[in-house]
Amino acid sequence: MSKKSSTFASLLQTMKRNAGIFIGLVALMALLFCLDVCSGSMWLWPFGELNPMEQNILHAIRLPKAITAILAGASLSVAGLIMQTLFRNPLASPYTLGVSSGASLGVALLTMMGVSIQLSAVSIPIAACIGALLVLLLVLAVSRRVTSNVSLLIVGMMFGSIAGALVSLIQNFANPDALKLFIVWTLGSLSSVGWGDMQLMLPILLLGALFVVLSLKPLNGLMLGEDYARGLGINVRRTRLYIVLATGLLAGGVTAFCGLIAFIGVAVPHIARGIFRTSNHRVTIPACVLIGACLLLVCDVLCSLAIYPLPISTISALFGAPVIIWIILKNK
Repeated sequence: MSKKSSTFASLLQTMKRNAGIFIGLVALMALLFCLDVCSGSMWLWPFGELNPMEQNILHAIRLPKAITAILAGASLSVAGLIMQTLFRNPLASPYTLGVSSGASLGVALLTMMGVSIQLSAVSIPIAACIGALLVLLLVLAVSRRVTSNVSLLIVGMMFGSIAGALVSLIQNFANPDALKLFIVWTLGSLSSVGWGDMQLMLPILLLGALFVVLSLKPLNGLMLGEDYARGLGINVRRTRLYIVLATGLLAGGVTAFCGLIAFIGVAVPHIARGIFRTSNHRVTIPACVLIGACLLLVCDVLCSLAIYPLPISTISALFGAPVIIWIILKNK
């Protein structure tokens, strides 16, 4: 049997062994989606008869919010997984390359610098996209000149630090109302994404997913290091470019429309590897999609059931932070 046939047979065996877990995750995601649509200040049963006001709440608020939770959770989880693989660092996150800091800088310039344009539901995501795109382009430019992933990691962190410092500088001169608007955005929210926003966000996330698919095969080689990957005939520079593009689009797209959502991208890849007991990206990537979507749906349900409105990032941190502590203690 050829090496390629053996690898394919091993993959089929792995997928067959884990089919029950995948089916269970799909069923759990569907259940949590229905629960998220139903829960809130007013309980709605979408399969029954609804009055006009309840129908409006269901279609204009609950459905897009639940769909956004699935998209955001899946995107951040996959972005975190490929970042941890690229840098071989268990604590790498979708925001490691500074994309979120660039998005924050774009929103800060729009909301706190007295820009003379009318703020709308679309202007803030557009500003965040522009800021994230500028940082992504800078990281891409650097990635073509450096050969080490460690150097790329450091440069991405420095870009993030520079953007964060500029945001802090802008905050010192902002008026209280503009500062409050910016802080509310940074806390993260799924309810701010409507059907019109989703028409802009979805193509960005799909393009990021395309680059994940293009880098799927080389990712397993990168787990053993760049030298080993080159020995297998993998074009490391091109793979790194695809990973950076995928992370920038997935993390930047989610951040632009939902704000900052903490810890999902760090914690979910470890949960996926722990449940499926494999690091094969053909298994862990779909696992991260389902687990990330389920986890963010749970966070959104808890936010909806809270007596006082809670930002989504607060609840996600309560799930993600213990996982990170466990990783540190496990690896000593």
